[in-house]
Amino acid sequence: MSQARTVERLRKICLALPEANERLSHGEPTWFAGKGKVFAMLDDHHHGAEHLSVWLPQPPGVQEMLIDADSERFFRPAYVGPKGWVGVVLDTAPDWDMVAELVRDAYVHVATRKLQALLQGDAAPRPTAARANRARRRR
Repeated sequence: MSQARTVERLRKICLALPEANERLSHGEPTWFAGKGKVFAMLDDHHHGAEHLSVWLPQPPGVQEMLIDADSERFFRPAYVGPKGWVGVVLDTAPDWDMVAELVRDAYVHVATRKLQALLQGDAAPRPTAARANRARRRR
């Protein structure tokens, strides 16, 4: 698969998520959950990296588990690796179902409750404890 097709396939996965949007950050396509945080960042051989990859924030422990399972497919990216992000190599025939699942996990990891609810098909976000307490006080 050509690099352009690989990037387009990643883009399609990312933009399929609720309110996901793409902007350039550090010269690379980057996807944000709504107006909030980054959930995927393309690394197109940035600073001489040897592979086209996507960097994804993950919950604690996931980065190590993935790298231990397949160190040729997963790596600890520069800059954000110490914060638990994982790099996924894309230019060596990735398992696209797995990539989509990891992108979705990254989105859920950084998304607001509202966006998480939209992803689950529930348009109305569940109230946080603080909002529930304020609502009770208004009665």
